[in-house]
Amino acid sequence: MLLPSFLRPVLRAVRANLIPGLALQGLALVVLLSYELNPDFKRALDGIGAAKESVGVIAPIVSTALFGGLLPYLFLLFTGKVKTGSRLTGLSFYLLFWAAKGFEIDLLYRTQASWFGNERSFCVILLKTAVDQFGYGTLWAAPSLTLAFLWKDSDFSLAEMRRRLEQQPFKSRMLVMLVSNWVVWIPAVAIIYALPSALQILLSNLVLTFWTLISTFVSQKSGENA
Repeated sequence: MLLPSFLRPVLRAVRANLIPGLALQGLALVVLLSYELNPDFKRALDGIGAAKESVGVIAPIVSTALFGGLLPYLFLLFTGKVKTGSRLTGLSFYLLFWAAKGFEIDLLYRTQASWFGNERSFCVILLKTAVDQFGYGTLWAAPSLTLAFLWKDSDFSLAEMRRRLEQQPFKSRMLVMLVSNWVVWIPAVAIIYALPSALQILLSNLVLTFWTLISTFVSQKSGENA
């Protein structure tokens, strides 16, 4: 009886993320196919990628804060899903958290390029996806996301955070986050790594905007507040 009870929130997360995840993966695939098949689109993206490379590490930090933080936050704000008394702290959290993640993700992409090269072959994409999702994602991204958003949902109170962890242990929360992440991001990341290195963070940010909203929706359906 313990195992089905433990897996119940995981199965809910899979069901909640499956259709939106397929939509996000379809969006990423459209971008990839447009890049490969449409010369004008390719030139436009290459120009954006070149501009991003010229700016350096500031570009992924700012763009991820914008796409993962500001845009989802504004949507939540305008749809009334942000508490009135926590608007400034909520905005600060979204911007700072996703700015830090932008630096992390860009570092991950650059590190993998140095390890495996920039060849867009099946084997290289497979290796990068495995390291991304089962290394970085499992050991750091999912745990840090779980704790950070639990802290936010606890109104940045450690006492409230401890109380919530007594109700639902960290391992259970992290497993839900991890499986939700895999449902959306394993196919999406494979598509992202099929693009040239300079464009990978850009497509990642596009998917991230909607992923943040999906994660918030799933959290609220479980009784959490944005």
